[in-house]
Amino acid sequence: MNFVRRIVFDTGVLVSAAILPESTPSLALEKAWLHFELCVSTATLAELETVLMRPKFDRYAPATTRQAFVAGIRQHARLVAVEQEVNDCPDPADNKFLALADTAEAELIISSDPHLTDMHPWRGIPIMPPAAFLVAIR
Repeated sequence: MNFVRRIVFDTGVLVSAAILPESTPSLALEKAWLHFELCVSTATLAELETVLMRPKFDRYAPATTRQAFVAGIRQHARLVAVEQEVNDCPDPADNKFLALADTAEAELIISSDPHLTDMHPWRGIPIMPPAAFLVAIR
């Protein structure tokens, strides 16, 4: 049997990775690709694309670079069909990451959002910022 380690990244971390290639979030994503299967849902992908294409990010990276980042995530991440609803997070917009992690049986959630990191661990799933992930995965 093939044991697959699954991981979920929140939108904020992925946006940082996309626009700041030398950043801690970018290094965390790079490391995650080596050791985990990145899981996404239609909701998390839609949010990533919407947020990343905002004009305020034009000064960090061209739209074509940001579109290519989303396309790469779409192509290489595992798309998980999430049908359950989770309402545990104080910020209702973040519940989609919890539902995804639970459905995908993810080993970790990577987030810099205090609404999520303050819930660590959630249902036995560690929630950690990118820097902590980089230290833990060594």
